[in-house]
Amino acid sequence: WRHIPSWFFKTKTHETISLSLRKLSNLTRAPLAFQVPLTEAVEPVDFEEYLITHPPIVESGPLRDLIEFPPDDIEVIYTPRDCRTVVQAVPEEGDTDPHVRDCARSYTEDWAIVNRKYHKLSTGFNPNTLDKQKERQKGLPKQVFEADEMPDSSSYQDDQDDLKRRSMSIDDTPRGSWACSIFDLKNSLPDALLPHLLDRAPNEEIDRHNEEQRKTSRNRELFALHPAPDEEDPIERHCVPEVPKEHFGQRLLVKCLSLKFEIEIEPIFASLALYDVKEKKKISENFFFDLNSEQTKAMLRPHIQTAAISTLARSAIFSITYPSQDIFLVIKLEKVLQQGDIGECAEPYMVFKESDAAKNKEKLEKLRSQSEQFCQRLGRYRMPFAWTAIHLMNIVNSAGSLERDTELEMKRKGSWSERRNSSIMGRRSLERTTSGDEACSLTGFRPATLTITNFFKQEGDRLSDEDLYKFLADMRRPSSVLRRLRPITAQLKLDISPAPENPHYCLTPDLLQVKPYPDSRVRPTREILEFPARDVYVPNTTYRNLLYVNPQSLNFANRQGSARNITVKVQFMNGEDPNNAMQVIFGKSSCADFYKEAYTAVVYHNRSPDFHDEIKIKLPASLSDHHHILFTFYHVSCQQKQNTPLETPVGYTWIPMLQNGRLRTGHFCLPVSLEKPPQSYSVLSPDVPLPGMKWVDNHRGVFNVELVAVSTIHTQDQYLDKFFALVHALDEHVFPVRIGDMRIMENNLETELKSSIAALTSAQLEPVVRFLHLLLDKLVLLVVRPPVIAGQIVNLGQASFEVMASVVNRLHKYLDTSQDIHGRNSLLSSYIHYVFRLPSPGGLGGSVHYATMARSAVRPASLNLSRSRSLSNSNPDISGTPTSPDDEVRSIIGSKVRVKLFHEELALQWVVSSGSVREGALQQAWFFFELMVKSIIHHLYFADRLESPRKNRFPERFMDDITALVSTIAGDIVSRFQKDLELVERLNTSLAFFLNDLLSVMDRGFVFTLVRTYWKQVSTKLYALQNPTLESLRLDFLRIVSSHEHYVTLNLPCSLLTPPASPSPSVSSATSQSSGFSTHVQDQKIANMFELCVPFREQHYLAGLVLSELSVILDPDNEGMFGLHKKVVSVVHNLLSSHDSDPRYADPEVKARVAMLYLPLIGIVMETLPQLHDFTGTSSKLSGGEETEGEGNSMINQTVAMAIAGTSTASPMSRPSSFLLNSQASRQHGSFSAESSRSLLICLLWVLKNADELVLQKWFTDLSVSQLNRLLDLLYLCVSCFEYKGKKAFERMNSLTFKKSKDMKAKLEEAILGSIGARQEMVRRSRGHAFGSQENLRWRKDMTHWRQNSERMDKTRAELEHEALIDGNLATEANLIILDTLEIIVQTVSVTESKESILGGVLKVLLHSMACNQSALYLQHCFATQRALVSKFPELLFEEETEQCADLCLRLLRSCSSSISTIRSHASASLYLLMRQNFEIGNVSTAAKPTVNIISPTVGTSSHYTMVSLITSLTSYVQLDVQKLHFLIVTIIKSLPSASSGYILVSVLTFRIAKGYQTSPDLRLTWLQNMAGKHSERNNHAEAAQCLVHSAALVAEYLSMLEDRKYLPVGCVTFQNISSNVLEESAVSDDVVSPDEEGICSGKYFTEIGLVGLLEQAAASFSMAGMYEAVNEVYKVLIPIHEANRDAKKLSTIHGKLQEAFSKIVHQNGKRMFGTYFRVGFYGSKFGDLDEQEFVYKEPAITKLAEISHRLESFYGERFGEDQVEVIKDSNPVDKCKLDPNKAFIQITYVEPYFDTYEMKDRITYFDKNYNLRRFVYCTPFTLDGRAHGDLHEQFKRKTILTTSHAFPYIKTRINIVHKEEIISTPIEVAIEDMQKKTQELAFATHQDPADAKMLQMVLQGSVGTTVNQGPLEVAQVFLSEIPSDPKLYRHHNKLRLCFKDFTKRCEDALRKNKSLIGPDQKEYQRELERNYHRLKEALQPLINRKIPQLYKPVLQVNSLNRSI
Repeated sequence: WRHIPSWFFKTKTHETISLSLRKLSNLTRAPLAFQVPLTEAVEPVDFEEYLITHPPIVESGPLRDLIEFPPDDIEVIYTPRDCRTVVQAVPEEGDTDPHVRDCARSYTEDWAIVNRKYHKLSTGFNPNTLDKQKERQKGLPKQVFEADEMPDSSSYQDDQDDLKRRSMSIDDTPRGSWACSIFDLKNSLPDALLPHLLDRAPNEEIDRHNEEQRKTSRNRELFALHPAPDEEDPIERHCVPEVPKEHFGQRLLVKCLSLKFEIEIEPIFASLALYDVKEKKKISENFFFDLNSEQTKAMLRPHIQTAAISTLARSAIFSITYPSQDIFLVIKLEKVLQQGDIGECAEPYMVFKESDAAKNKEKLEKLRSQSEQFCQRLGRYRMPFAWTAIHLMNIVNSAGSLERDTELEMKRKGSWSERRNSSIMGRRSLERTTSGDEACSLTGFRPATLTITNFFKQEGDRLSDEDLYKFLADMRRPSSVLRRLRPITAQLKLDISPAPENPHYCLTPDLLQVKPYPDSRVRPTREILEFPARDVYVPNTTYRNLLYVNPQSLNFANRQGSARNITVKVQFMNGEDPNNAMQVIFGKSSCADFYKEAYTAVVYHNRSPDFHDEIKIKLPASLSDHHHILFTFYHVSCQQKQNTPLETPVGYTWIPMLQNGRLRTGHFCLPVSLEKPPQSYSVLSPDVPLPGMKWVDNHRGVFNVELVAVSTIHTQDQYLDKFFALVHALDEHVFPVRIGDMRIMENNLETELKSSIAALTSAQLEPVVRFLHLLLDKLVLLVVRPPVIAGQIVNLGQASFEVMASVVNRLHKYLDTSQDIHGRNSLLSSYIHYVFRLPSPGGLGGSVHYATMARSAVRPASLNLSRSRSLSNSNPDISGTPTSPDDEVRSIIGSKVRVKLFHEELALQWVVSSGSVREGALQQAWFFFELMVKSIIHHLYFADRLESPRKNRFPERFMDDITALVSTIAGDIVSRFQKDLELVERLNTSLAFFLNDLLSVMDRGFVFTLVRTYWKQVSTKLYALQNPTLESLRLDFLRIVSSHEHYVTLNLPCSLLTPPASPSPSVSSATSQSSGFSTHVQDQKIANMFELCVPFREQHYLAGLVLSELSVILDPDNEGMFGLHKKVVSVVHNLLSSHDSDPRYADPEVKARVAMLYLPLIGIVMETLPQLHDFTGTSSKLSGGEETEGEGNSMINQTVAMAIAGTSTASPMSRPSSFLLNSQASRQHGSFSAESSRSLLICLLWVLKNADELVLQKWFTDLSVSQLNRLLDLLYLCVSCFEYKGKKAFERMNSLTFKKSKDMKAKLEEAILGSIGARQEMVRRSRGHAFGSQENLRWRKDMTHWRQNSERMDKTRAELEHEALIDGNLATEANLIILDTLEIIVQTVSVTESKESILGGVLKVLLHSMACNQSALYLQHCFATQRALVSKFPELLFEEETEQCADLCLRLLRSCSSSISTIRSHASASLYLLMRQNFEIGNVSTAAKPTVNIISPTVGTSSHYTMVSLITSLTSYVQLDVQKLHFLIVTIIKSLPSASSGYILVSVLTFRIAKGYQTSPDLRLTWLQNMAGKHSERNNHAEAAQCLVHSAALVAEYLSMLEDRKYLPVGCVTFQNISSNVLEESAVSDDVVSPDEEGICSGKYFTEIGLVGLLEQAAASFSMAGMYEAVNEVYKVLIPIHEANRDAKKLSTIHGKLQEAFSKIVHQNGKRMFGTYFRVGFYGSKFGDLDEQEFVYKEPAITKLAEISHRLESFYGERFGEDQVEVIKDSNPVDKCKLDPNKAFIQITYVEPYFDTYEMKDRITYFDKNYNLRRFVYCTPFTLDGRAHGDLHEQFKRKTILTTSHAFPYIKTRINIVHKEEIISTPIEVAIEDMQKKTQELAFATHQDPADAKMLQMVLQGSVGTTVNQGPLEVAQVFLSEIPSDPKLYRHHNKLRLCFKDFTKRCEDALRKNKSLIGPDQKEYQRELERNYHRLKEALQPLINRKIPQLYKPVLQVNSLNRSI
């Protein structure tokens, strides 16, 4: 067993049915006795025991810290709570009442917080968020990538305008012109040579040097470069709950700026409040403000004491918890009471206008003096005056669109409903939003300034709130009744804005100053108390005790006597004497803070007034039976009469504050007494009919009043009140207890207590939540200190537990919005975190800690010390003193007082609970678990047990309870997960968090057994039921437990996997070795470290579980778990990523220890290799557009290609062989998503990066060849996976460019060129992308990498740069890790016998990495490794892996042309050494051949080859080295391409290279083949055919030298008929090549069969090109060969094809098109040696000038910059002196083939006229004064005839022009040509068969139409009207005359023909044409007939004779 490798089982036992059996064998090499299948959990090692028996090897340092938890791991901290106000809100009187005292303590005591110091390093608190990533990514070096430097040929120009090309090379190496066609070697400097390159150093030295170089300045944290996996909220995320604090809704700041009426005659007082119409509720208290001028205020001087600053506020902050569309801001105005009803008093305000002030001066004076009198007399009384309302949401919504400070002039017209036109929320939207208030937010609107111009006067009989709601509802209707009322015009200016975060100078509703309050003299802002529209569930945190009294109405209709102007005086009394009125009534505005009484406003002459006042009272903390509110009713006499007092009391009533000890609030309808109430009335209610008292209306209720309390002392809930009262009764121990109307004796106290506890479930939720902290504290107290009642201890544990469970569940159920991802209610979790503590002996007065600190004024020292454990422990003086808190606690815990430990009691109650209670506790298990943990920590901390050994911290009983609890809960999870998944998920995470917490405080081995208990239950269930949900739950559980901050320590990272029984001797010997392993560590141990064997899983317990889960779930046979791949991978990823960023593990030695826990991961990932996402397929080449133009298929066909270049043309992108082996075989299982694969691979790289190299090396030695190969395949995959995507890709993904290209041609060209368009790019990326795998792309849009695009289309340039920077660093680091691993593998296998296959694999990975986008930094290390590899194993490359050799050369050549100098230097160094090595092994010519063969396919495949540097570098090396090598390199250099892509240039280059090889036929043949392939790819079949013909000629030439066979072609001459160019192949003659020399012309083509093959291909290409005549010529050469071979079958095929060809010639007559030609001239030094060169370009048929012009312009524009290239728009000769020397000019002209007259005899058919073309012509019109066009008589024409060096079609599509001649035609010759052309057109149209009427009419119209400008008539008039003076022109004159004669004749014929063709509808048209013709003929007649006498002199007689005859 021991020697059978584990994977042997893997392959053999795939068939075994049970998962466990299969896993079992896969485990380990250990004897079977130890086997435990991976699906089972092993027994954990006894952690505490292990630590004791294995003392640490190291004394101190970072490794020592891995061994044990730090001593200061946990502490309990008391943090003073933040207080909003400058002074803490506390009851003013002493805390007499125990309940008040408890409340006050509850609102002021410090928070008791358990601090796990290192908790924030765990994954739960330290998730790898984006922001944290950004933090870690600071200061990354920028990696330089070739791809980012290259111009991007695939991006459309319009996207790229902003990325104007930077200079092509990054460094300043001067480069030769990129387009130079002969290397500009003179000007180019070589790149720096690498020092010591040619020195021969020992390999070990080289390796060491390379390693040093690689290890310097490496990125320490791999995961900082890897995007965090996109989990919305990782399951182990544990947020610190929010600190409990006072509740505020959305806050609104209202500033009152000014209030101005038309007349200013008296003070006006204003108040603001918010009302919710829908809820019919006032939702804020009143804010009183006063905007009167000082002068106006002075009118009230006698009545006003000095105003307190708090009453001068003019701005208020309103809080709105439930914003809705129904909220109005209501402003009410009051004025001083005066005689007359409201209408009369308001009249002047409506009548007088400010503008008429002068006119009405007297009246105003009178009014003012009246007001002054009233102010003097009635200054203390007010009367209602006017009101208005603002629809709040209108302002908020419109303010969004208003500019700051816009005057929102609310003119009367329609300002009260949403005016139709200005409606901010239309009607429909109003209805829509009133249901849900989500549309209303007050936080983000723009501040608005409102000017309110209209007020409504108050109606005396409609003052109640009911009326107000009607008005407000009416206001929202378009036809508002209010509209019809006459308004009071005024101007009230308000500023409304969202309240700032921390406003200065704020006062709370209790008038406390809010921090910051820098200066008490500044006018404050008031916070206005909210009365929320619905319940708000927030626990109380501050002391507040307010009462609002709202008198509503009074009915004195039936009261005898005069009582009309009624006011109510309100007083808060604490006794019956008038002096007992307390000064607790808040003042309004511009007055004192507090008063003893308040008066309501008076409604004039109304016996049953409504009131709208609100009186605010500050309640005393402790109320007694004597506290009551007294209402006194007065009649106020407004007129000053003799003997009439100012006020007459007309009634009295009152409300006692307490009833049965509870505060009275709510609505009251009170009877009113006519006389003063009698003695001790205050304890009774006025409802009680007191004897002898007179009552209004027979003691009926006539006064309606409402009391509202806002108090954090009074619960206002009977059940809570009763519970608190009973608990206090226990404390006081005074019997009997009076509660409500009951008296409770001691004997029935227990029953009452229990029933009151049970009744708590009936209490209303809102008060329960408000008093939650106090309530839970009291319940805990009852559990911990059971009360002694009547001498018996009463155990209330069960009752408390039940009620706790019930309360917690209620909160959970009704307040489900305030829960975190684990369903933890935030109110409860913040209670546990901040408030909960173990009670101290003295009641619930905080813990002893708190009590000591608060009470002991004697020893302030303990204040600091008791906060910090470490101090008090280290200071013996203090811990010795009896007052030290720790001692107190100890004495308490020691003495057998009835103190139970809360956690023990809780565990017990939970275990024994059953039924609904147990269910309730399970529902909210987290709450009880967290309480238990906090209780445990408190107990340990205060009992000083945190230092004690963990094994004896807790009693056995408690441990048993915990075990039972965990076991039953695990049982619940397993049994209920299908029925009640939501509950089970919560339960599962709660349990996991609980165990995670316990690991910090309990015996860790014990906790591991608890984990195992859970594990076993789940496993057992999983056997029975393969359910991914359950497995997923277990993963969550594991992930949470593993998120412990000391996870690494818990895994015993320093243990050396000895069987735990005997600590082996090797432990001690493994002391100071860097790896921590002694040199003779047994191999067994190494194997154990890399496999999930039992010892590994026992000692690295949690890591073992994590890796086992990974292994089990990723197992391909484990079908059901496929969906969990991502989840399980992210568990591992998450852990590693957290270790990576953990400062504790920054030290490399420590990190190696941590990595050791994950070594089995390597094996697991190797197993999953076949299922991983295949990144190699999707990884494309350089995204800069350097698509390797299908290297595999760029050849004519694969077999031909292979033959040409030996084996070298196998596509370099092919996958390594082993991938091919398993890629199909095992991909039938769903493979992983790209995202999971990427995560898994980054984990693998992390382990490889951080693991100890020696350990890895030892393990690699153990691996079999196939294992190592698999590892190499894995690394190969990693290379593709982490390939750099390129900045352009990020930009492309960002804008997802689907912009329409400005020019479709560019798009077409792009498609043809095969460069990646944005779409393929996207598709490709989506397949291999790290951000969001395709499996969830569709549903989870927000998770994909394009999530940003949907949210905001463009990332900023900086973000893109940052992304590219990170990606670049990740690619570099990942590849360097791969390189490190390859080096280790090479070192490992170089000593073994199986090294060849492995080294081949290493090379494959290396080459693949070179082929990907790599940074300069990586490439230089990569080349160094490659050089070392080649120098160590030269024969490997040149003999076994020849294919790889070819590949390597290709990669090196590519890199030699890099634009980055370091890459160039390293690549040329590598290339040079490669050649030297090759040269040293073999001979030169054979060495040259493969290298050149390699180059052949590369030409043109890349976007820019700048080879200058390569050549200069190579030559520099050559000078240092051998002479013979010189020849080889020069040979190669000649062949190297120099110019940029652009198909033409590529073919030119290839052509030039081929030409260079005329002396070496087989190489030339390679290049010709290469060109043929290039041409056919682009459908240039004619050129491809030519290349093949040339190839055939070359072969024929060689064969005829070899032997003389009659039937074979005699060299090139035979091919002359096919193409006149072929003769250039005749260079292969005896003097150049001796046929028998070895290795020359050895290719398979240099045979008869080869020749036949080439010719057949040529014929096929000609046929595709439509040149069927040439097909015939090719077969003429082929037929004799087949005849000689008597090959009838071939002959029949050939004749078949010939018949086909000739029939196509017949059918396609007139339909074939062969090509369009252009002359292109290049001017400007930028072109290098192209300057002043001219070419004829052959383009596909019907190419327009604009197309080729655009193409060349954009092509060269990309190279030089768009502004540097100009196309010359005319065809005139170019004068270089006039051109801008800094620009490049291109001149393009359309040319036509040109034939002399004698040639036309032979060139009859269309084919003849388009084949074998060497001469072309173009015409340029000009005039002598330089214009192109002029009048007829000055219009000259220049004909330019060009001759090219070869005939078209040729093996390339552009040919040099070698000769140029010009013919200039005079104006008359131009005219003759034109007329001849017209005449020909006419003749052609007339005789066309079949006739074409349209064509004919067109030509006719152009000839005889009257309007034709410069038409025939004008030509005749210009040239024929006079006989020329110059005799030289006579002949021309005559010729033109004859032309016209011919022309008129042809016109006549054409007309006649037309007549026969037309129908009746064109008769009129025909007549018109004929008329025009006759007119023309008449006009021409005299001109045609005038002959030049001089020409006819000799034959004059004959003429006359003729005439006479």
